[in-house]
Amino acid sequence: MLEKDVEKQMQVLQRGPAEIILPEDLEAKLRRSLKENRPLRVKLGLDPTAPDIHLGHTVVLHKLQQFQKLGHQVILLIGDFTGRIGDPTGKNETRRQMTPEEIQTNARTYQEQIFKILDPRKTEIVFNSRWLAPLTFAQVIELASKYTVARMLEREDFSERFKNGRPISIHEFFYPLMQAYDSVALHSDVELGGTDQRFNLLMGRMLQREYGQEPQVAIMMPILEGLDGVQKMSKSLGNYVGINEPPGEMYGKLMSLPDNLMLRYLELVTPLAPEEVENIRQGLEKGNLHPRDTKMYLARTVVTQYHGEEAARVAEAAFVRVFRQREVPEEIPEVGAPESWRGLEKVGVARLLADTGLAASTSEARRLMAQGGVRINGERVTDPQSEVEPLPGTIIQVGRRKFARLVQS
Repeated sequence: MLEKDVEKQMQVLQRGPAEIILPEDLEAKLRRSLKENRPLRVKLGLDPTAPDIHLGHTVVLHKLQQFQKLGHQVILLIGDFTGRIGDPTGKNETRRQMTPEEIQTNARTYQEQIFKILDPRKTEIVFNSRWLAPLTFAQVIELASKYTVARMLEREDFSERFKNGRPISIHEFFYPLMQAYDSVALHSDVELGGTDQRFNLLMGRMLQREYGQEPQVAIMMPILEGLDGVQKMSKSLGNYVGINEPPGEMYGKLMSLPDNLMLRYLELVTPLAPEEVENIRQGLEKGNLHPRDTKMYLARTVVTQYHGEEAARVAEAAFVRVFRQREVPEEIPEVGAPESWRGLEKVGVARLLADTGLAASTSEARRLMAQGGVRINGERVTDPQSEVEPLPGTIIQVGRRKFARLVQS
C-alpha cells in the first residue's frame, strides 16, 4: 500500500516540471513522509517586487496546489528582506533597491491574489526578514565563506556582466546566499521555482548540506511565454494576463494568444487533467476541434478560475457579440508597437492609427474617427482626443474591411 501511494504521488508531481533534482530524492522523501505520517515542507519564495500576479506566476502555484492536495505543507515565503536587493537573475544591470513601504504594499496584494489558487488553511506564510534581519555581521561573513566568487560568476547573468565590463555590486552576490539560507531556516524538503531559478535552488541544496541538513529537492517549472508567443510573460513587456484583471479583458487577451500556445496554456495555467489536455490535442490534430473553439474554451476556463462561471459566461457572450456579430475576420494582420510607444501607458487613437499605418496621418485618423469609422476592440471611437492602452491583442478596425491586431514588437 505504501509503495502504491508513493507511486501515485510521484506520477502527479512529475507531470509538468521541466526538471527535478533529484527524482530519486523526491521519491525517498515521499516514502519517509508517508511512513512517518509527516507532511513534506514545500517552499516557494516570492519577492514582492511588483504589485500584481499574472498567469506566468501561476504555473508554479498550480504545482504547489498539487502538493497541498496530496497532504503536504506549503510554505509561502515572502522575500521582504531579499526584495530589498531584488533577484539579479536575467538582469544586465543592478536593480533599484525597493523601499520597505513598497515591499509591504506588494506583499499584501500577493497574499490576496495567491489564495485564488492555494488553500489558505493549508498554507504557511513567512517573511524572511524574521531570520535575515537579526544576522550579525560575523554571521554574514560566515555565510559568505560558504561560497566562492568563481562559483558565483558561473551564473550566466553575472558572467555576462563581468565579461562586458558592466558593474556588479557586492550586495547582489548576497541574494542567492540569502535565498539559500531561507531553505536552511525553514528546513525545507522541497523548493519550487521557474527554470530561471535553477542556480538559486541548487545553492539552497548546497547550503543545507553545509549546515548539516538533508538537501531539498529542487523542482523547476517551465517559464510561460506571454501573449506575443516569444518572450516570457512579463508586465514590463505588456504581454501578460493579470489574474486580477476584469473578466472581459482577461477573456479578450487570451483570445489573442497564438494558436501554437493554446495547449501549453491549457497544460500549465488551468486545472485540467493531463488526459483532458491530451484529448484536446488529438481533437485538434484530427480536425475534430476548431482552434477558435479551443481558444474560447481556454479563455472560458481561465476566467472561471478567477472570476467564476457566471463572469466567464458574460465575458464570452460579450466577446462573441462584439467580434463575431461585427464580422471580424478570423485572420487579422498583426502590427507591432513602435519603439516610440515604449514606456507609455496610453497612446492617442489618432497617433495609434498613423503609427500602425491604418491612416496616412493623424489628421486623417481624426477625420475617420469623426465619421464613425474607427473601432477599438469593437467599440466605436469618435473623440479625436481619445487615448487607449496599447495592449497586445488589441483589435483596431478602420471602415468595414480594414483590421489589425497589436502585437509586442
